[in-house]
Amino acid sequence: MLQISLSAQNGIPLVDQIVTAVRGQIDDRVLRPGARLAAIRQFAEAHGISRFTVVEAYDRLVAQGYLQSRRGSGFYVANRSLPEVAPTAAPASMERGAVDAAWLMRQALDAGAEGLRASAGWLPRSWLDEEGVRRQLRAMLRNPDTNLSDYGRPQGYLPLRQHLPFKLGELGIAAQPGQIVLTHGATQGLDMAIHHFVRRGDTVLVDDPGYFSLFGCLRLHGARLIGVPWTPEGPDAAMLEKLAAEHKPKVYFTQSVLHNPTGACLSPANAYRILQCAERHDFHIVEDDTYCDFHPGVTTRLAALDHLHRVVYISSFSKTLSGNLRVGFVAARPDIAEALTDIKVLTSLATPEAAEDMVHRMLTEGHYRKYVERLRTRLGEGCARALRMLDRVGLTPFIAPQGGIFIWARIPGVDDAVDLAAAAAREGIILAPGTLFRPQSQASPWLRLNVAYAADVRLERFLKKTLAAVSTTEG
Repeated sequence: MLQISLSAQNGIPLVDQIVTAVRGQIDDRVLRPGARLAAIRQFAEAHGISRFTVVEAYDRLVAQGYLQSRRGSGFYVANRSLPEVAPTAAPASMERGAVDAAWLMRQALDAGAEGLRASAGWLPRSWLDEEGVRRQLRAMLRNPDTNLSDYGRPQGYLPLRQHLPFKLGELGIAAQPGQIVLTHGATQGLDMAIHHFVRRGDTVLVDDPGYFSLFGCLRLHGARLIGVPWTPEGPDAAMLEKLAAEHKPKVYFTQSVLHNPTGACLSPANAYRILQCAERHDFHIVEDDTYCDFHPGVTTRLAALDHLHRVVYISSFSKTLSGNLRVGFVAARPDIAEALTDIKVLTSLATPEAAEDMVHRMLTEGHYRKYVERLRTRLGEGCARALRMLDRVGLTPFIAPQGGIFIWARIPGVDDAVDLAAAAAREGIILAPGTLFRPQSQASPWLRLNVAYAADVRLERFLKKTLAAVSTTEG
């Protein structure tokens, strides 16, 4: 018989007391693998408790891997030892000190509380409206009509799709609910667009520098990437014209607002030239506007000028509301929206309706707009601090951004920032070197910095030390 003591007066549910006690005895090896526990009725009678309480406790222990249930025989202590795995060598790329896109994303996600995600593509948890998310989650759980079991609709949660045209209208983009497909963040939207437009061996145009995760997805699909140089006013329109004439691309993937990584925005004159080029050379444009809500004013978007004729527009709420919810959307011409919906159903069936319901609630309750305004103010202050820090350490920004989370900064005296990023990683600082943002991983002396982290004294100390070493070496 298990030697445990239960109390109905200590405020801890009996089920929790049983689970904790049994787990403790298994972890302490008092109960060995293969040992049979008391039968449910026997345990209940011995402790004067309900058999249902014992059943629930045993079921939890089975779910947690502590017990095994054998039909007709009872419950037994499970063997929780894991098979030994031969140690593997570090990847060759890391042995050479190289930093690639997958490595950066894994490091940023696994950095933990002590790591400094100085180049992360998202905001710190403390900057986000986590209490608002919790409040809406509690409201959803109290509502018996909340869908927590069934698959969602192919195009996504209808009330959210009916609301998004009003949000898009504020950006000058006209779209009906039928033209909107909800996605698992902007990443799924980009992947769906790649499935639709790109075949193995196709040439596609991308920003240079541009979004490294997109580059990886395009390579997985066998695309041939051609970079369009970026300027402070957006893509170099003259170079775009030349590249389009030479390579006959099927599609151009770009970011018009608060560009990742440069923080620049597309100018109206440049936007018209890009759309005219797309018309002349018959290619589509996929416009990734993931950071749209961070911009504090009115700015130009290709989708607004094009009326979703050649432009497919993608955005997300992951950066402003929650990276955990992963709710994004695509707005496109009706026939393209239909094709993207088919791709979505074939590749993922549906997106989580509960998360889409929560985003809809947060957008329509009136709280989101005020929250985003506060966030923009905070980002502006963070950007100003970051620019002052760069001036102190001697880094040159590409531009002073109008908003958003990124600053693109050049390191003096080096041709490639990879070694600097590797050195930073050894000190728990995650930096994204410019080579990640080049379509062919070309060497680059630039770094992407996140303004929410750039004021951390650890980053400034590291940059000062590193740049001082570079100056000494040059001297």
